[in-house]
Order: sequence, then C-alpha cells, then structure tokens
Amino acid sequence: MANIGFIGLGNMGGPMAANLIKAGHRVTGFDPAPAAVERFAAAGGIKAAQAADVAAGAEVVVTMLPSGRQVREVYLGPAGVIAAAAPSTLLIDSSTIDVDCARAVAAAAETAGLAMLDAPVSGGVGGATAATLTFMVGGLEAAFARAEPILQAMGKTIVHAGGAGTGQAAKICNNMILGISMIAVSEAFVLAEKLGLDAGKLFDISSKSSGQCWSLTSYCPVPGPVPTSPANRDYAAGFAAAMMLKDLKLAQDAAASAGAATPLGASAAQLYALYCASGEGGRDFSGIVRFLRGR
Repeated sequence: MANIGFIGLGNMGGPMAANLIKAGHRVTGFDPAPAAVERFAAAGGIKAAQAADVAAGAEVVVTMLPSGRQVREVYLGPAGVIAAAAPSTLLIDSSTIDVDCARAVAAAAETAGLAMLDAPVSGGVGGATAATLTFMVGGLEAAFARAEPILQAMGKTIVHAGGAGTGQAAKICNNMILGISMIAVSEAFVLAEKLGLDAGKLFDISSKSSGQCWSLTSYCPVPGPVPTSPANRDYAAGFAAAMMLKDLKLAQDAAASAGAATPLGASAAQLYALYCASGEGGRDFSGIVRFLRGR
C-alpha cells in the first residue's frame, strides 16, 4: 500500500481521504480547519502541521481545494508541494478549477520533474462517502496508470480524458449540462403545477419519455418521486447551489477563452447567481425550483 498525502479535508476531501485509509493506505493529511483535521485523525489519518509537510515522504499527493487560487498557493512557490515533493511523487489535484490554472500548475510540476494529473470528480458528498465518485482525469498516460489504483479506492468510474487540463474541461462541460438540465426539469414541474398536472404523473410520463434525464430520474427537484433526492430533505445540500454557480462561471470563462457559444450555459449561470443572491447558496442546487416558483 502507498504513503499518501492529502490536502483539503472538507466535505469532499474528508470522506475521500477516509476511503483511502479504509483501503489500507497510510494517509497523512492537512487542512486549515482544525475540526476537519480531527475528523480525519479519528478515521485513522496522520496529522501534518502544514501543507508542505504532507508532501515529505509521500509517494502520492492528493489535493481537494476550493479554487484555483488555493491550488496555486499549495503547489507553487518555495514552500509549495512541488518544491517539497521527491522527484518520484505523483501529484493528483481533484479540485474543480479553471483549465488554464490546471495546465499552469501541471507545467510547473513537469518542469520540476514531477508527474501531475488534474482529476476533478462528480458525485457530490454522497459519492465521496460511498466511494462511488466519477473521476475525470487529465495528464500523461503513464501517470494515469499509476494513479488509477489510488483513484479506485475513492471512486467507481475512472476516465482518462486526455492531456493536462482535459479533466477540468470534462468536469465543467458535464456540470454545465447538469445546471441547464436541472433548470429545464424545474421549469417543467412549475409549469405542470400551474396547469393542474400532478407532479407524480409528470414524473411517471417524462421519466419514461423523451424528457428523461438524470436531473429528473435520479435527482428530481420536487418531493416524492425520487425519495433519495434533496427535495425530500428541504433541499439540504448534496451539491450546493453556490458550487453549481462556481462551476457554471468556470464554464463561461472557458467558453469566452475558447470562443465557444454557450447561450444556455450563460442563462443558467445568471439564474443560479440570482438564486444564490437570494440567500440560498448553501441549499442544494435542485432547490432552484423554489426560486422559479417565485418563493
């Protein structure tokens, strides 16, 4: 089993690190939040005093951080992971960040003689806890082959998307589809309510017809049809609206940089910005159905 360093032990990183421990790996972790570190230690992890200490002696370093700024801070500079890591260390960043940042950090790692992958995830906190995440991985084939057994301890589906940055590209494209489709499904349920059509009947029809999609059948935004969806828990976040907005903004930044037309993606970003501004950023993103009702 491997000596693994893990930086970022929050809602996603914490259970991911715990699954590595369950798989028998020796995991040393760091997070600026003391409570997160204590939960990690209770699961059998080894506490580190600072991020750079995690890289010392690690065969693999995994990071799960909030933004590109934190990724740059953790990896780059004289006290960063790249400077502290041994030449054979494999670096895996599972944060969701902009493609340009992912490629810049990967280039810095390559200059230092280190292999690095961008490996953002889909599946939310539930997937992180159950080790059923989907990993979208960008980087060299040889590095992916090294990483795959590690990622399999945290996820169910591991896909090599291509070169550096393509993991992030896959993530933001996927979540743009998700954000748009959730708005479409929510609008349909709101319209059905106005027209006197029972939500359960709409679900029974659309879930077996051309309106079928994941946002409907697995994450239905109204209570009842899918008992496991956040709609049945007052939209307690599995994937917070603020995180969806972050991903939609990343998609819009990438679209502008690439010269791609994404009018529905732009509209979805605007609607989620309004929803979050109403004070609901901490709710699940499927709760946008309530915003569309005018509540």
